[in-house]
Amino acid sequence: MAGSGKAHLRDTEEVLLSVEDLVVEFPVGRTGLKVNAVSGISFDIKTGETLGIVGESGCGKSTTGRAIMQLPRPISGKVSFAGEELTTLKGNEMREARTSIQMIFQDPISSLNPRRKVRDIVLEPLAIWKRGTKEERLARVDKVLEDVGIDPQRAAESQPHQFSGGQCQRISIARALVLSPKLIICDEPVSALDVSVQAQVLNLLEDLKKDYGLTLIFIAHDLAVVKNISDRVAVMYLGKMCEIAKSDDLYAHPSHPYTQILLNSIPVPDPTVAVKNLGTVGEPPSPVLPPPGCRFNPRCPSATDRCRTEEPLLREIDDGHFVACHHPGWEASMPVAVSVATG
Repeated sequence: MAGSGKAHLRDTEEVLLSVEDLVVEFPVGRTGLKVNAVSGISFDIKTGETLGIVGESGCGKSTTGRAIMQLPRPISGKVSFAGEELTTLKGNEMREARTSIQMIFQDPISSLNPRRKVRDIVLEPLAIWKRGTKEERLARVDKVLEDVGIDPQRAAESQPHQFSGGQCQRISIARALVLSPKLIICDEPVSALDVSVQAQVLNLLEDLKKDYGLTLIFIAHDLAVVKNISDRVAVMYLGKMCEIAKSDDLYAHPSHPYTQILLNSIPVPDPTVAVKNLGTVGEPPSPVLPPPGCRFNPRCPSATDRCRTEEPLLREIDDGHFVACHHPGWEASMPVAVSVATG
């Protein structure tokens, strides 16, 4: 299932971020073993595009997002942003490059300093980088807070615990916007929020993307959410990329067995609909000792001997649709209907 390869990378000046053969590993104490968090994945994002990254817990989604910012630095691979190779930057050069790449985190409340006023939290990046005069900084903060739906006057008087979870996420978005970044990495930004609030935050991100000219990486578990906001979707499993395509194409014609299983696992709000037999067996393998060949082969209902020995490479099966599978295809039950509230 999970494979390598660069056939899906686009050679165009419109590409803002290009990641090639990214590898991130973590040592396991003094055992000499290592967690293979991200194992040689490649992808790119054009300016103004939104790339959704999906997969089950532990597949390496969040680690990929942090590795782009060199937190932590990857073991190997290249991360090119706006023509600059980030893996070669150090010290102040890397700190300055990060001002153009910001991050929104899953838990908005814990990502905000509980002792500071909200307005000061959003102001801090401008003060650190000495952007503009004091009056210009305050004006910038007030505008960004208003754009995300937070009253600047209340923000000047209140601390994060005095706001709801959805409001705290809006504050986190304001903090990410205040330095005018080119790319924002959204690390599961709505998974801790109520469904109605999720829709509000998603609509806000869409509006801000247009108003501020943003490029987004949207990491999430919820496939319906990812479909709603993404131009392209990449599916990860156990540190590898298994499928990448335009959002509508991926959901209409999932070609990898793992992608099919993810889509078939979405609950249908209809008690008369029979629960499908997903066909998977067992638990995900350990990232410390991943299986040879295709990493999905121990759980795949279509695995063959080739899958157990030979790692598949990403290859194009349709226009802009790439899959890393020796036996790609879709079931007769496809396409899968996926919808999400947007109001």
